[in-house]
Amino acid sequence: MNLTSPTQVKSWCIERGFHPNRTLGQNFLIDRNVLDAILDAAGVRSGQRVLEAGPGLGVLTEALLDRDIRVTAVEKDYRLCAWLRESLGERPGLTLIEADMLETDLGDLLRDGCDAFVSNLPYSVGTRILLDVAMHPDAPRLLTILVQTEVAERFAAPPRGALRGLSGVWLQRLYDVALVRGVKPTCFWPKPDVGSTVVRLTRHDRFPLSSAAEKRFITLTKLAFMHRRKQLASVLRRACAETEEAATHITACFDACGIPPTARAEELTLAQWCALAERDLDVGQAPTKAESE
Repeated sequence: MNLTSPTQVKSWCIERGFHPNRTLGQNFLIDRNVLDAILDAAGVRSGQRVLEAGPGLGVLTEALLDRDIRVTAVEKDYRLCAWLRESLGERPGLTLIEADMLETDLGDLLRDGCDAFVSNLPYSVGTRILLDVAMHPDAPRLLTILVQTEVAERFAAPPRGALRGLSGVWLQRLYDVALVRGVKPTCFWPKPDVGSTVVRLTRHDRFPLSSAAEKRFITLTKLAFMHRRKQLASVLRRACAETEEAATHITACFDACGIPPTARAEELTLAQWCALAERDLDVGQAPTKAESE
């Protein structure tokens, strides 16, 4: 089957009584030009190893295998797994895992080395999957994904930008984020309601943190973006029991890191976040849920 043919993809679904699940983000890529753009952005070479989440019908999986790339694909839907075993199961470079990517042990997938993560991510859980992979200790140095455009813009949003948020701060500390190209809804079947964007993330080492500082970085940013409309100093004072001593210490930390006392979470640069995380700030445990971005 030509997986970039809308007619053939629709016929396959009709013949098998398969109804794409919007909740699972089952919008199948049917545009060869976009597929080539993803492959070009990924830049993986023959013999390298790629992790893919949510392969669906296998359009990206098949294209990677055709380039002699070893693919570990994790698919939640048992019907799609059955199809992938039928259509690609004999390909020697494929390891197919029937599982929910959010419940899979990433350590097992990444421990033996992975050159890249390449995926058309489902809208509903794409950010969670990407963050889990990108922030893992054994994360690959190159991530190439296709996600909803607004989500992609959040990943790349600069300080003071309207879309600056937790996911962008976390990703940009570790990766350079590049928006490669926009993708129209007509490039998928079923057609989604919004556009998508190909995003390339390339690992850098510009903001190293000690183990303790990295934990503090996560705690501070979660807390700050949970209360993003409030001044950060005020948020931290409440987290530190609002004592006069704590307030003085926070003011000193802000001065040392070059952070204005009136700054809000989205205004801080990565250098300022990292400098703050290296300071001796006791803000307790990280909140369990950050404000929606």
